[in-house]
Amino acid sequence: MSVDRRDVGFRSERGPILIALMLTTGLVAIESTILATAVPSIVKDIGGFSQFPWLFSIYLLSQAVSVPVYAKLSDVIGRKPILLFGIGIFLLGSILCGFAWSMPALIAFRAVQGLGAGAILPMSVTIAGDIYTVAERAKTQGYLASVWAISSVVGPTLGGVFAEFSSWRWIFFINIPLCLLAAGMLMRTFHETVQHRKHKVDYLGATLLMLALSALLLAVLEGGQAWAWGSLQSIGIFAAGALLLIAFVFAERRAAEPVLPMWVFSRRVVLTSSLIGLGVGAIMLGLTSFVPTYLEGSLGVTPILGGLAVAALTIGWPISASQSGRLYLRIGFRPTVLIGLAITVLGTVTLALTAATPAVATVAISCFVIGLGLGLVATPSMIAAQSSVEWDERGVVTGTNMFSRSIGSAVGVAIFGALANAIYALPGNTDHGPAAITAASSAVFVALAITAVATVAAAFYMPRTKPLGFDPEPATP
Repeated sequence: MSVDRRDVGFRSERGPILIALMLTTGLVAIESTILATAVPSIVKDIGGFSQFPWLFSIYLLSQAVSVPVYAKLSDVIGRKPILLFGIGIFLLGSILCGFAWSMPALIAFRAVQGLGAGAILPMSVTIAGDIYTVAERAKTQGYLASVWAISSVVGPTLGGVFAEFSSWRWIFFINIPLCLLAAGMLMRTFHETVQHRKHKVDYLGATLLMLALSALLLAVLEGGQAWAWGSLQSIGIFAAGALLLIAFVFAERRAAEPVLPMWVFSRRVVLTSSLIGLGVGAIMLGLTSFVPTYLEGSLGVTPILGGLAVAALTIGWPISASQSGRLYLRIGFRPTVLIGLAITVLGTVTLALTAATPAVATVAISCFVIGLGLGLVATPSMIAAQSSVEWDERGVVTGTNMFSRSIGSAVGVAIFGALANAIYALPGNTDHGPAAITAASSAVFVALAITAVATVAAAFYMPRTKPLGFDPEPATP
């Protein structure tokens, strides 16, 4: 089929596929902001204040460990079946979350939801990489970025409205019609031709990775809470996590089709983009997880206002992401990423310096600046990695980048949660009052600034020359 590569809009031959990708992206985009605004209401209803970081960590953990599996399978059986499967699991998890009766139950059901999310966003990004060239992706980012812009307002607003005027459970039930619509559009518009072959799924590698990361997150989140940091339980769980990671590496070297091929770490552009993804994930989820609680707890603002403040982050992101293509096509991926990280450092440092004196306007402006920076970081680093490989490796490379971002989010939220819980545990802070929440949030924001600076160091190792771009073989609409 002949495809006019110069036409990227909705009316082009690939337009219906682009709309379907925007719908599927919207599922994860809304989920990234809608829950955080309702955390105080959820805790008030079912308890478990010290456990609430698990709502984000377990979701991100299950998402992270499933991404490499989905990515590998997508290179073998195609993108479409994996994406539809992910939407189905995400729908099941959302329904279960809506009926959760306790914090442990909600945490468990969030893990199911995360298994679905592990397929949705990476497959959407990979399909875009398949049907659009490097130059065209600079334009399509504007469309995909608009999804995040809309979700950045709709998500927090819905979360605040449900928490304040109805029930937080509707945060999850709203996903039912969205999932059905996204799946229907995808089935109707996207068709692909895949050369099927025999394959072996690396179940051992996936299991070892999940167990290793689970152990490490458990040690970080519960250390200083359920047991002392220097206790035998803490040391034992950390040691178990480290040993499982070592076993995972050995298993991947022997696996016929490893879930996370070691060759991705030998390619400089893929390795550096993955390291950058770690930082992006930690900063993004650190803000969306703690800013609403910070404002609601320290100033007593409504969930809606707290949500809109953090929405400034995801408004700034798509604005710069939509323009990043023009920049990296002109000056290259590495300079674009470094400019974005410089803006990110400015925003995180400002937030950390002003955290002791809470103000909605200051937080919103800082989040907006951070979003502007991250939009110039996440998109160019992802496309740099994608454009360095051909079709049969693009799924793995995209999955590796998304995996790194998810791991950064999960581990980052776990570390920030442990830091906040350590502040709450200090004498006089046990009531989780405004002073305690302000002190804990200030510590978290300082950690975010340090993370941003560390990410700059990783970006300096990106290749100076623009990676060779491969034109994708377009899927047949």
